Amino acid sequence: MKDISSLSHTKWECKYHVVFIPKYRRKAMYKELRQYLGEIFHELARQKECRIEEGHLCADHVHRLISIPPKYSVSQVVGFIKGKSAIAIARNYGGKRKNFVGQHFWARGYYVSTVGREEMTVRQYIQRQEVEDQRIEQLRLTDEW
Repeated sequence: MKDISSLSHTKWECKYHVVFIPKYRRKAMYKELRQYLGEIFHELARQKECRIEEGHLCADHVHRLISIPPKYSVSQVVGFIKGKSAIAIARNYGGKRKNFVGQHFWARGYYVSTVGREEMTVRQYIQRQEVEDQRIEQLRLTDEW
């Protein structure tokens, strides 16, 4: 499944699995905020000539499989997406939810790994992430009994 893109003088296939979390790992990604963030992430990625190939917004973290042209660094794109989405959240939801600290919605840092020939494995992992999180939560609850 080769998905080779091109710039004026470059052919490229650079995909990354990126994970980041809300500040204090708050379970803030519910209902309308989830839908809103999905749209925002796609729009922000397009602004940087990137493409979100796969993604899932879990209750307390975000998984993205993102295609980034080689003219941008991963940190540039992730910083842009996190920063601009935090501003958008503060503008649209800041008045309704007082627990957001200013425009600092996302925690510092992120996890990133390159996706080479294992793209299908990463896609499946992202798709199954919420079910796996629920399973682990159930195991924690049974252990407490």
